[in-house]
Amino acid sequence: MGLFDLFGSREERQRGALKKLAKRVTERYGPPENRQKAIQQLGDLGTPGALSTLCLRFTVRAEPGITDDEEKETALRILVDAKEAAVGPLEAFVREQESGVAWGLRALADIVPSDRLVEIVVRELARLGREYTRDPEKKLVLLTWLVEHHAGATGPEIEGALLPLLEDFSDDVRISAARAIARLAPGEAGRDALIQLLLRDRDNARVRGEVLEALAHLGADVKGHRPSVEALLVEPFFLDREGRVKKRG
Repeated sequence: MGLFDLFGSREERQRGALKKLAKRVTERYGPPENRQKAIQQLGDLGTPGALSTLCLRFTVRAEPGITDDEEKETALRILVDAKEAAVGPLEAFVREQESGVAWGLRALADIVPSDRLVEIVVRELARLGREYTRDPEKKLVLLTWLVEHHAGATGPEIEGALLPLLEDFSDDVRISAARAIARLAPGEAGRDALIQLLLRDRDNARVRGEVLEALAHLGADVKGHRPSVEALLVEPFFLDREGRVKKRG
């Protein structure tokens, strides 16, 4: 009997089989052989639904860690070997899931051109910047990836995705967004948004220091805000005669 030789329509049989495989592939505490068999079955099927289900393996952490890493690497290889067939499932995974996104990005990086992956990441950051999320992990993963792998990309799309994240509830997200703006969105809007963040978070020493670092990296002037910014400067930051944020040393 084959995997889908069950009662019901073909579509119903497929959905039922994938639901069972999804449960097995995400079982943290069961025998690893069950997960590994499910991974192989999903790879053998190779359908969009099967590849989407396979991506779910990235969302859980099983013990021991070495086995977990090996299983995820196996899933990664299967997805990369599927090439274009895996792109849709991987894009959906990055869009829909909160955990394991870094693995999805790794797989996509081996399949699609870097500029296409940048578009995927920027589009998702733009969406997340408009929504409240309790856990900042996904935003941080995407921001870190964009800074490290942006392939020279700049422009209004990146700026538009990053600016709303300066108002995120998470200190870590605001800091990561400030760092990204300093490298990828060096325009006037980025400068103004960083100054506004500095003024809003004047009592948050950690955020204040990172924003000053970003402004210094940009060599940004603080025109219109010099007295307010000057009152918040701490060593090694200072303003030069033109009102640009500088860093000693």
